[in-house]
Amino acid sequence: MAGEQRNVEPGTDVLIRKVDSHLATLRGGLHGPELELAERLAGCLRELVISTAQASAADRGQVRAAVHYFVLRRESRGRLLSVRSLAAAERVVDKVARQLGRVDLLAELRRDRPVPDDALPVGDALLR
Repeated sequence: MAGEQRNVEPGTDVLIRKVDSHLATLRGGLHGPELELAERLAGCLRELVISTAQASAADRGQVRAAVHYFVLRRESRGRLLSVRSLAAAERVVDKVARQLGRVDLLAELRRDRPVPDDALPVGDALLR
């Protein structure tokens, strides 16, 4: 079996593994629209990680922050993210995608929602 050749920066595989591992955990407890949202977020994050592997440190840092926000955010009493946390992660991921000019990777399901204020840097959004 031949391995896939990829030119990736150090840390890219680590970020993708974090996203995939967290998604596997979420699959055990989420169903329906919540699981669909988690799947979309994971797909967007994977693509952002890959597409910014050769980008500036600032761009890679924004993507890394979005990955960590998705993976580490805990607002529920249990091990899994609450739906509210997934919605917050969605806003962060979408904000990063917009700032990087990747509107094709927006995770939001409904396009009729108002666009969030893009005046705040991603770091400020992570503190909310």
